[in-house]
Amino acid sequence: MNETTGRPYLAIPGPSVMPEAVLRAMHRSAPNIYEGELVEMMPGLTADLCRVARTDGHVAIYISNGHGAWEAALANVVAPGEKVLVPATGRFGHGWGEIADGLGAEVDLLDFGKQAPVDMERLETALRADKSHEIKAVLATHVDTSTSIRNDIKAMRAVLDRVGHPALLMVDCIASLACDRFEMDAWGVDVMVAASQKGLMVPPGLGFVFFNSKAAEVRRGMARVSRYWDWTFRAEPEMFYQYFGGTAPTHHLYGLRTALDMIHAEGLEAVWDRHERLARAIWVACDIWGQGGPLALNVVDEAHRSHAVTSLRIGAPHGTELRAWLEREAEVTLGIGLGMAEPGDPAWHGFFRMGHMGHVNAHMVLGMLASVNTGLQALGVPHGAGALDAAAKVLAEKGNSLAAGQPNDEPVQSVGCCQDCG
Repeated sequence: MNETTGRPYLAIPGPSVMPEAVLRAMHRSAPNIYEGELVEMMPGLTADLCRVARTDGHVAIYISNGHGAWEAALANVVAPGEKVLVPATGRFGHGWGEIADGLGAEVDLLDFGKQAPVDMERLETALRADKSHEIKAVLATHVDTSTSIRNDIKAMRAVLDRVGHPALLMVDCIASLACDRFEMDAWGVDVMVAASQKGLMVPPGLGFVFFNSKAAEVRRGMARVSRYWDWTFRAEPEMFYQYFGGTAPTHHLYGLRTALDMIHAEGLEAVWDRHERLARAIWVACDIWGQGGPLALNVVDEAHRSHAVTSLRIGAPHGTELRAWLEREAEVTLGIGLGMAEPGDPAWHGFFRMGHMGHVNAHMVLGMLASVNTGLQALGVPHGAGALDAAAKVLAEKGNSLAAGQPNDEPVQSVGCCQDCG
């Protein structure tokens, strides 16, 4: 890339684009970690995290990526030899199951493939078959970043309740938090995991585990939990260092404070609405391109598509060639087709993903779509005409609200929490 030609655009499903305000907040000298502003801002920061998760429960913060959050959540509630049920709809569902297996849990995998959401009838059958209630937890993925499938978490809770099964409902919201609507308490979720580098608009490095009183009671019944992964003191610390099991991730916290201010200034409902409309613009463009060529959305049913990431099929070698052309000629980076084909299989070159999460607006999405349109033309990939006009029409419906909460990319004063987040 030629750095003199303009700003490149990273349109992958995480790490997402970081707001200038977040970067400015992090660009500072190291603070005192024993007293002062960093220590004083933590209660408000955890309260505002709980607001985003829509929970009155607790949150534990880990210096980790999403894989670390997976392990932290499991370490507190699942002991070696205990059983977990994993309804998988993509690579990341399988990944959480692999973490559970590594911790010594017995993993019962329900694989729903790469294009369909969790089938509630199959889930119910599996739970009813567990007459002795050996399944300790159901590990669900709200949005699988590889396939872009969005699962119905509220319906999963309904299945558990209908069957009368006591298993914890644990949900991976790493790709979806602050992008797709998620209601932890209202949907009956016991444990939720997330990370900093997607909808929260902060660099990779922070993992979050949210949990309710039911999960806390399960933790109290565990014979042993690793001192580092134990969420007890992280969620209710007696001393500042216990939030992080040691030295604080200082600059990430400053960035997160600013990102949360931006989210709450825009309003979480408005954030969800913005992501939904930007996603629809992308979908309509892709549908039109596909009318005249091989491009197709991975998820057929719009009701099960993520508003944060879109996984696409275009056939080998077009996926890899398109990504390479866009990065070289337009300085737009799209995501690889992660987990859509086995390593070494030439079919791997027929997939790619568009990330549209966090700090993203109409001109960013339209610019990405125009670049893809140009790439299809340059590479001679057959495609339908009129995609850009169709996307613009979707965004024109409520165009004035697409920049809500981010007029000057400036943070606002901390909003504070209206809930008792524990």
